Amino acid sequence: VFSSVTSVLNMSIFKDEFVLEDLIQELKKKSTALSFGPLQSNGHVSVQGSFPAIKLLRDFLLIKAKSLSEKDKPEESESYQRPKRRLQQHRLTTETSNSVRDADGEKQVVVLDTDTYRYMKCFFPRTFLVNDDVVISDVTDGDVTTVYIENAGSRSDAGQVLSVKEKIEDQSIKLHNTLRKERIYFGKHTGDEKWRYTRVCASLKPRYPYVLVIPYSTHIDVIGSSSEIFGFTKEVSS
Repeated sequence: VFSSVTSVLNMSIFKDEFVLEDLIQELKKKSTALSFGPLQSNGHVSVQGSFPAIKLLRDFLLIKAKSLSEKDKPEESESYQRPKRRLQQHRLTTETSNSVRDADGEKQVVVLDTDTYRYMKCFFPRTFLVNDDVVISDVTDGDVTTVYIENAGSRSDAGQVLSVKEKIEDQSIKLHNTLRKERIYFGKHTGDEKWRYTRVCASLKPRYPYVLVIPYSTHIDVIGSSSEIFGFTKEVSS
């Protein structure tokens, strides 16, 4: 059980719609069980409290972020969405930054953007490679994936768990600074469009090996570096 967790919230996605200082004050009133640090110049603010309380805060902010993204939805006639954005501009990103020791040993938790997590699992699987003394599990809730790291054996020490946590955080930060995401919509004739786009994406894979393609019922998300996403989506739409 985590008695206290410290998270760093990236509030910069709200700066065009809200005065961040006023938004922080609103959050303080809504989440009296949490302790807020000072707002940094880059839009980051640290929050400390119980994990359930921070999860409620996260859900509240995700709703706000989703309401902003609704303005960017394409018209039905559009086949794909522009412009490209950093993944953290699509949604709230949080990363926990402390650990709590319980009776079974030390546990760590890292909260990641789901798209970043999927990209890491696909192209950087060694990030999650651990020995038998450490166990990693994950829970995905929409745009957010929570990764749990904990000791599994009596011979393991707290340093191993912390090292794995830091490795995951370091890799996720690097990817957040480089990854871009495009969403390709199927249009009105969903079945035919889905088949065509799926076939084209598969044919482009050898030329764009580091682009992650995630199919959905109404669209396809493509994630990768800015240059590769630009070339990939240009060829798909041509």
